[in-house]
Amino acid sequence: MDTSPPSFPAGAGAPALSPEAEALRQTILHKLTYALGRSRPGAQDRDWFVASALAVRDRIVDRWVDRTRASYEQGAKQVYYLSLEFLVGRLLRDNVSNLGLDAPLRAALAGLGVDFEKVRQAEPDAALGNGGLGRLAACFMESMASLAIPAFGYGIRYDHGLFRQIIRDGWQREYPEDWLSFGNPWEFARPEIAHEIGFGGAVEAVTVSEARVRHVWKPAETVQAVAYDTPIVGWRGRHVNTLRLWRARASDPLRLEAFNRGDHAGALADQVKAESISKLLYPSDETPAGQELRLRQEYFFTSAALQDLIRRHVRVHGDLRSLPKHVSVQLNDTHPAIAVAELMRILLDLHDIPWDEAWAITQGTISYTNHTLLPEALESWPVPLMERLLPRHMQLIYLINAFHLDAVRSRMPEEPGLLSSVSLIEEGHGRRVRMGHLAFVGSHKVNGVSALHSDLLKKTVFSDFERLFPGRITNKTNGITFRRWLQQCNPGLTSLLVEAVGPEVLDDAGALHRLVPLAADAAFRDRFAAAKRANKEALASMVKDRFQLRIDPEAVFDVQIKRIHEYKRQLLNVLEAISLYDEIRSQPTRDWTPRVKIIAGKAAASYHRAKLIIKLAHDVARVVNSDPTTRNLLKVVFLPNYNVSLAEVIVPAADLSEQISTAGMEASGTGNMKFALNGALTIGTLDGANVEIKEHVGDDNIFIFGLTTEEVAERRAQGWRGEQAVSQSRRLQEALEQVRAGVFSPDEPDRYRGLVDHLCGDDWFMVTADFESYVDAQRRAAERWRQPAAWWRSAVLNTANVGWFSSDRTIREYAEEIWRVPVPR
Repeated sequence: MDTSPPSFPAGAGAPALSPEAEALRQTILHKLTYALGRSRPGAQDRDWFVASALAVRDRIVDRWVDRTRASYEQGAKQVYYLSLEFLVGRLLRDNVSNLGLDAPLRAALAGLGVDFEKVRQAEPDAALGNGGLGRLAACFMESMASLAIPAFGYGIRYDHGLFRQIIRDGWQREYPEDWLSFGNPWEFARPEIAHEIGFGGAVEAVTVSEARVRHVWKPAETVQAVAYDTPIVGWRGRHVNTLRLWRARASDPLRLEAFNRGDHAGALADQVKAESISKLLYPSDETPAGQELRLRQEYFFTSAALQDLIRRHVRVHGDLRSLPKHVSVQLNDTHPAIAVAELMRILLDLHDIPWDEAWAITQGTISYTNHTLLPEALESWPVPLMERLLPRHMQLIYLINAFHLDAVRSRMPEEPGLLSSVSLIEEGHGRRVRMGHLAFVGSHKVNGVSALHSDLLKKTVFSDFERLFPGRITNKTNGITFRRWLQQCNPGLTSLLVEAVGPEVLDDAGALHRLVPLAADAAFRDRFAAAKRANKEALASMVKDRFQLRIDPEAVFDVQIKRIHEYKRQLLNVLEAISLYDEIRSQPTRDWTPRVKIIAGKAAASYHRAKLIIKLAHDVARVVNSDPTTRNLLKVVFLPNYNVSLAEVIVPAADLSEQISTAGMEASGTGNMKFALNGALTIGTLDGANVEIKEHVGDDNIFIFGLTTEEVAERRAQGWRGEQAVSQSRRLQEALEQVRAGVFSPDEPDRYRGLVDHLCGDDWFMVTADFESYVDAQRRAAERWRQPAAWWRSAVLNTANVGWFSSDRTIREYAEEIWRVPVPR
């Protein structure tokens, strides 16, 4: 009997396909028929996407299995990257590009009369992150695969992710993201891989001998963590790693006795409570229940990850004492910091390893990346909550703290105040566990994510730890994957670069430097500008289609896309727009540079002032965009529901990149790197990686403004008040008075009174202090735009000089200096 799959002949007159394209065409039709149960005439865009994804996935699996098996057989050290976020975006174009299947897949679909772009856009963005932290994790996973470093990413498979942002009358509204509503064709469910995660209960001390007591944690509640695996393909398909996400499942999904009593809702209570863990990213923590859910999430995925990697290590290597030799666990920010206590619990309670050995194993295995200097992001948990939810871990944290403080006291007995500074327990205003401190003492290396940020870690939040453990803090400046953020999202520019400096630029980011001489070539600058113009036209078309707003591709596209937060200072951008609007109206004969201000980003659901800033941006846009006196010299656009796919359209089209955070508050930023790579000029403060971008692209090719980190600290120490700057700036006075008086909110004149009062008072984020300097930088940028040769020379030099910001470079540094993992050359 012939069991081979049926063939699907191409239509009459169809052009001949390459063997690879024909094989893909056949596989896609086979998946459409037998995996989706759809006929070709009735298939919709989503059906073609799923069929295409399954066809591509088939070509990934063999490599995935082979590379995984080989890494175990060779005894390769494994990296485990723990992150609460993985903002991977759409994967179809990413995977086919890295596999070299882009042209064959396009041809295969074209041979079926299907548009690849429509198929690609039918894929939902994986709603697994919020912003830079999650996108960095995704870039790092791709770079680890591209460098053939055996690695697992561990996180949570959120049903609804962060939230879908919808703007109603200018206000942000949050709705559940539905990216998983119809399944995810890239993932493999692993129901056989499920770990029990405990919460609550009590700890019993069991006497083993006269000299030894064993502690047994008996949780009151258990939840199952079920694995879902997504293959992560490296460049040219050389290596494939695994992103393993955990879904929460109730151990007993239905209390049958309660259901049969008629308590149908109560019978499902345990299921609802358990599954809430993997429902949403960052549930609001304004309530005690919200705080508890966040802690549950963090422990849930961290415990599942550690149980999983230890199971694997014991199976392959046998002895847990060799864990640091074969395993490196990287904590991406403080969210998984409970890993220190959890690994100690597993080693002590489940494997009977003595304390000193267990602590050496823990420190030798774990390293910690800090991403922020903001106090609210350096997590801490109330001690009563920890004692109730994780009683054994709280015991271990007390013990870790006791040994730690004993060591500090013996080393520096003359400094009793040092103990409270470095204690894992904060004693003031309610006792809390300092998770950043726990991560620090439990790690062999702690890194910041830009040179400035790492230096500030040593001088501020971890200054006392730097004295105690000199050399533990190191720097690993963030990076981005050029495959997605240049080759895939900007194919026009990529083709030009390949033609100009050779195909090596696709494999070696350093080859971009060969562009430097071409910055002086007028013909090349014209072609570079033409590639940018095509991207701007694509963005303008999208804005017109979605929002019925016309924007001029000849104008400067001035872009700020990032999480809405006061320290990122979208408010400064909006105030400058108001000032520019006033000047255009009052000086109509001046030679103004046309400008389109584009803003996008989400505010945390409970961050009311950030949501008010979004509303102000919309109110200003409504007034400016409808005023004929501006003559299209200024437009303000807020693009809702910012995600990876939207960024892939905006970034290649940007002329001016807004990186205007208060100096000393942005750890690194990666958007700044993406924009510079695509030929945008940065307007920014000396904050985060802006400092290093300035060093690489040159002072003449970036617009720096504002207070330095030291000047910000000095003003705060002196009791800075915003009214000091307001009184010295006519432009700022007029802009704030319009906002305060309700010019932009006639339906509610007092809407922004409190916001303006705050700026004139305790302007912690120095919006007023930096306003005049920012306006001056904007005018310098406008003047440069009116000199096309100078602008495009700077744009080319930005692209040419940012090769160092590749995430491949960053991951190579992690591998060589923190993880001690060999990187194939």
